[in-house]
Amino acid sequence: MSVRDHNLESIGELFATFKVKQTAGSDDLTDADIGKAVTITGDYEVGPGGNGDMLLGKLIALTLEDGNDGERLATVQIGGVCTLAITTTYPTVGDRAVCGANGTIKQAPALGGNDPAGGNIARGTVLAVNGTTECTLLLN
Repeated sequence: MSVRDHNLESIGELFATFKVKQTAGSDDLTDADIGKAVTITGDYEVGPGGNGDMLLGKLIALTLEDGNDGERLATVQIGGVCTLAITTTYPTVGDRAVCGANGTIKQAPALGGNDPAGGNIARGTVLAVNGTTECTLLLN
């Protein structure tokens, strides 16, 4: 009997709905951001992950349409296995991650001494890396 391939991205998915962060009255997330890494930006609010920000999860969907600023809601995968684009410093298997630039993730930085106030912002466990383009991680 051979080993069956399994879609790991169907394991343990957990989704949550958030408000979308705005800048100057415009939503910071659009349909072009679906599939990218996002971070928590305020009370029940998400936006694009900036370089070094805490990774909340993967943007799965937005309600309504681009241009409905202030009315859209974001569905974010906050648990389970997902694949996200990566940037330098590229993560390796077993690493934890933080947000990189433009909706990517990267290897979490090493911390010296004790974790900062509020705790370590690194998230997930990298399960596989596809070269320098993407990685699969467990959002735990």
